[in-house]
Amino acid sequence: MKALLVGVVLAACAATTLSAQDDNRCRLQVVAVGDTGRKLVTSDGINYFAGGGVRLRCLGTRISMESDSVASYNARIIQFIGHMRYADSTLTMDADQGTYYKDGERWEARGAVKTRNLKNGSTLTGPSLDYFRRVQGVRDTFEMYAVGRPRIVYASRDSTGALAEPYTIVGDRVRARGDDRIWAGGSVTIDRSDFAARADSLQLDTGAGNDGTLVGGKPVLRGLGPDSFQLEGTRIDLALRGRDLSRIVARRAARVVNANWTLVADTIALDVNERKLQRARAWGDSVRPHAISDRQEIRADSLFLDTPGQKLREARAFGHAWVGGAADSTTHDRDWLAGETVTATFAQRDSAGVSHTVVRHMEARTDARSFYRSPDAKHPDRPSLTYARGQRITITMQEGAGEGVDRVDLFGKVDGVRLEPSSGQAGKTPPLPIGGGVAPTLPSLLPGSGAPR
Repeated sequence: MKALLVGVVLAACAATTLSAQDDNRCRLQVVAVGDTGRKLVTSDGINYFAGGGVRLRCLGTRISMESDSVASYNARIIQFIGHMRYADSTLTMDADQGTYYKDGERWEARGAVKTRNLKNGSTLTGPSLDYFRRVQGVRDTFEMYAVGRPRIVYASRDSTGALAEPYTIVGDRVRARGDDRIWAGGSVTIDRSDFAARADSLQLDTGAGNDGTLVGGKPVLRGLGPDSFQLEGTRIDLALRGRDLSRIVARRAARVVNANWTLVADTIALDVNERKLQRARAWGDSVRPHAISDRQEIRADSLFLDTPGQKLREARAFGHAWVGGAADSTTHDRDWLAGETVTATFAQRDSAGVSHTVVRHMEARTDARSFYRSPDAKHPDRPSLTYARGQRITITMQEGAGEGVDRVDLFGKVDGVRLEPSSGQAGKTPPLPIGGGVAPTLPSLLPGSGAPR
């Protein structure tokens, strides 16, 4: 038996043609052949076959292989037939069968393929895998290519060395390079407990790049949990911190929706910390930022929403900014404040066990305008209408159960007009301008007339 093994080493592996110090290419050595009656046979002294359980290794490395049967063709192509298992310092790989190509140091695994990364515990399962191991002078890190909708459980360790929650990635085809770069194409899904994403293609770099991209097929990313949100766009870029999402940017026809708000814009950027949405930024020309809820509406050239813990606290609108309050249940008109910049602060209120966001204070600067309605005790169905202009306007809302305007302060050169409900009496004195300026024309008094383009 020893003589047989020596013959296999010399003939099947062609070890004399390669030197260990030149590179780390595999120089196969048979470790054992099973004792089931099948023996090593050859027909021409070049091609060799063995069965009954065969174990091999690569000289001078930690690479080992085993299979039910092995066929070697000119020591350049080795087929492993039945229960193939491969292991090196990077990963383990199991499959129904496999083929090793010495040129290029490529392994093809077919049928019930499963790999496990020995560094971070990531796994890949699927029907087919091509594995290109790291070889000096050929490639600086390993690569894998899989088709047939492989499933990757993409694990990692945090800065303390503890296992972090993995991503589960599925696609029609997947390519991986090293421990931290993945490309996937064809109905790609990526899932974890805090988010789920869908797209035609995915690029993910959790190493030096710390980023990712979802493109094609109307990419969608959903933040999961009690305060969930959904982000859409033609392209979604991801920024990572320790394999956790830290920033998400949707580009071109972007849209984000949560339980209370819908925001659309050319571009929307979301900042995330500890798996919660902390800030939203939106800007664009073809699709100007437009945020709307059942209680507020905001439009501007650019918009910043501070949402610590996914609760809206402050909105800052810049460039033709317009902020509207709750819509009237009958006319659907809104009180509003407009200017080159508008800042609004919000608070959370509970009503009948339901939490909602209300405006507490607003301020407009530069070409500021405001329109609001005041209830009239004599005419509850016909409120007073007030329109005002100034360099700066601040509006303070009522506290407690009421959500109407409590106080309006105007600064700089101001003017405006107030319309009281008509009593129906002929010859009633027309409303006087506020601040001694010229009264606005009728179109400027209509709700929404101060809205930007």
